[in-house]
Amino acid sequence: MTDPTQDADFLRDPYPAYTAMRSTSPVQPVPAGSGGRSSYLVTGYAEAREALGDARLSKDTAAFFAGKGSRRRLHPAVAHTMLASDPPQHTRLRKLVTKAFTTGAVGELRPFISRLTDELLDQWPAGEPFDFVAGLAVPLPVIVICELLGVPQTDRSDVQRWSAQLFAAGEPEIIDAASHFVADYMTGLIAAKRRNPGNSLLDRLISARDGDDHLSEEELVSLAVLLLVAGHETTTNALGNVFLALFQHPGELDRLRAYPDEIPAALDELLRFDSAVSTATFRFTTEALTLGGTDIPAGVPVQVVLGAANRDPKRFPEPDQLDLDRDAAAHLVFGHGIHRCVGASLAKAEVEIALRAVLTRFPGIRLAVPVDQLDWRRTRLVRGLESLPVLV
Repeated sequence: MTDPTQDADFLRDPYPAYTAMRSTSPVQPVPAGSGGRSSYLVTGYAEAREALGDARLSKDTAAFFAGKGSRRRLHPAVAHTMLASDPPQHTRLRKLVTKAFTTGAVGELRPFISRLTDELLDQWPAGEPFDFVAGLAVPLPVIVICELLGVPQTDRSDVQRWSAQLFAAGEPEIIDAASHFVADYMTGLIAAKRRNPGNSLLDRLISARDGDDHLSEEELVSLAVLLLVAGHETTTNALGNVFLALFQHPGELDRLRAYPDEIPAALDELLRFDSAVSTATFRFTTEALTLGGTDIPAGVPVQVVLGAANRDPKRFPEPDQLDLDRDAAAHLVFGHGIHRCVGASLAKAEVEIALRAVLTRFPGIRLAVPVDQLDWRRTRLVRGLESLPVLV
């Protein structure tokens, strides 16, 4: 199977390929490439949801790769995050994180997110094309998560660059180097906060306890890296994808411009339509199982293609249509089950606030170039634009 990240047509619009795969079978084997391992792709919604909640599909990548040998040199804090663990370790880590990262905190953050959005929009030029991604989609979530974690302003551009490099498909050396840069940085930041404590999310993680249980140094660094990277990547991609979808559906754009109070109800459909997360992170079978009528042997990787599942007509009729009246709350952009994104409510709040602010302040915003001239990020895990030239 060729690498889809090297196919410009696939990057521009992967959904016809997903439809073709799903029509053959919602779960199908993928032959191993040169030096690779055979795996299985899940493209159907029901099968994806089942796979995401099946305990026989492990996320313990350390166990899978043990003894297999690898030339990769990912930093352990990146290779072995909470996402790459199973219960009971995952349950314990998530419980400790939840104590410091509650959904109630999102409500308290909304005024800050609104102020920050306005400050960024104040810098937008009028009458000339500029990049929506660089002007809002990147800085908004990066600044929010850095504020939450207490990352100094002077370090944020480095943090954002390293994070983007972690998703550089086909560039293992770049990914591995970036993993060390970001993990080493967070190790140093944790040490600095121990010397001078504050009240950031990272400070709360340092002191998080569950009875006599607490995070080890390795777990703390790993969770800090995970929150830093996951805390803005999905939102950055979602913002670009949502606005592009509306530019391509002017009737729906006009509707939200005229009735901005409908934005919260429309948000799930906007996120479903062009999923900011293409493929869920690595899983493998701990025993033989049957999924979607396909027998899968033990010990093989399974890739759950969230973008394909969110366009499954068995779950979302006429899925290639953007329908703001659709109840799309069951979409899988943020995953499902015990590994569902802990920051989903924050991501949704950021997209909602940004969408309302932009359409209110710049009702005439429009795409500045033809859609086929847009460049997409070359990565398997996420789907997002390199840039989105607009006019206001």
